[in-house]
Amino acid sequence: MPILLGLDVGGSKTEAAIADQEKVLGRGTTESSKLSRVGEYCAGRALNAAIRQACMEAHVQPEDITGCVVGLAGASRQKDVDMVRALVRRLVVVPIEIVSDAVVAHRAAFDEAPGVIVIAGTGSVAYGRNQHGIVARAGGWGPVVSDQGSGEWIGRHAISAILRTIDNAQGTALMQAVLADWQLEDAEDIARLANSIPPPDFASLVPSVLHAAHEGDAVARDLLTRAGTELAGMCTTVIGRLWSSPQPVRVAIGGGVLNNAPVVRDVFKNSVTASQPQVVFSFGHVRPVDGAVTIARRKAATTAAHA
Repeated sequence: MPILLGLDVGGSKTEAAIADQEKVLGRGTTESSKLSRVGEYCAGRALNAAIRQACMEAHVQPEDITGCVVGLAGASRQKDVDMVRALVRRLVVVPIEIVSDAVVAHRAAFDEAPGVIVIAGTGSVAYGRNQHGIVARAGGWGPVVSDQGSGEWIGRHAISAILRTIDNAQGTALMQAVLADWQLEDAEDIARLANSIPPPDFASLVPSVLHAAHEGDAVARDLLTRAGTELAGMCTTVIGRLWSSPQPVRVAIGGGVLNNAPVVRDVFKNSVTASQPQVVFSFGHVRPVDGAVTIARRKAATTAAHA
């Protein structure tokens, strides 16, 4: 029986799953292995740890693995694809298929059925597949020019909002929270760090934005409302491209922002419903790594059938 490895390489964490054709045998979770965020050395260390954790729980060795599928944030960048493949190959000596993180998340949510998944974690993307097998996406072009509604987007816009309130001689509870988070002393320090190269971890500010919004801070609440609206816009864009006439469309969510921020999730749902009332939402937990396992199983079954 094949022993399969699924990997989800995201901006906030790395997940590995070892499975056979019937069930998941072991899992491993470590810190981010996104190359653009942590670099080659830390990415390799995180991938190694996640794979070994999953293998240990499954009572197998890395050399027992017969197939591997990786869901990668940034799979459109060939340099990152090649590097992740090389890092995984240090442990796994089988062909490694690398696809977008949106592809494995969609498979985890819907298998091969039609639907749209909107992911908002460190980055963001909307990805859909209709009943004819046609796919479409919106967003996910990177934190500087896209990824609207994501953790990175929220953090960047939080800094912008803080500095704007200073310009206007106003106040926001967010400023003190960011000073504490980043261990800084004043607004000048915030601006200096925000403009530094490499940039700071803007997504790490999301918990503080959520807390400030919960405490009634209008700036924070407005920011989260805008995030939900942006994510809804991505979702409706994909629906419009894949379904030319109104009909029930399943929509699922993934990522820490949509899963853990009720304000963002409620605005997202209400905004999508306002323009697409036929949508059927599924807010259950989606584990993208399980989509990678599903793809690996189909690939192994196809290979066996042609052997």
